[in-house]
Amino acid sequence: MAWLILVAASAVEIVMALALKYADGWTRFWPSVIGIAAALGSVFLLTLAMKQLPAGTAYAIWTGIGSVGITVLGIMLFGDSPSAARLLCIAMIVGGVAGLKLLEA
Repeated sequence: MAWLILVAASAVEIVMALALKYADGWTRFWPSVIGIAAALGSVFLLTLAMKQLPAGTAYAIWTGIGSVGITVLGIMLFGDSPSAARLLCIAMIVGGVAGLKLLEA
C-alpha cells in the first residue's frame, strides 16, 4: 500500500508543477491555489508512504517520478526541447528509480 501512496504523491507533485507553470509567477489566482494545495497534498502523501518505506528511497522515487513526469509533460504541452541529452537524462532517472525499487527490501 505504501508504494501506491508514493505513486499518488508523485502524481500530485506533477499536478503541482503544472499548476505552478500555469500560475505564471503567482499572477494567476486559481493555478496558484491549485499549486499550493497540490504541494501540501503531495507532501502529506509522501509522509504517509515514509511510515513504511525508507526515507531516502521514498524521497528519491517521489522526486524522480515527479521530475520525469513534468519533463515529459513540458515536452508535450510547452514545446520544451526533446533533445537526445534530455531524453538520456530522463532514462537515467527512470533507471535509478527502478534500481531503488528493486533494491528496497
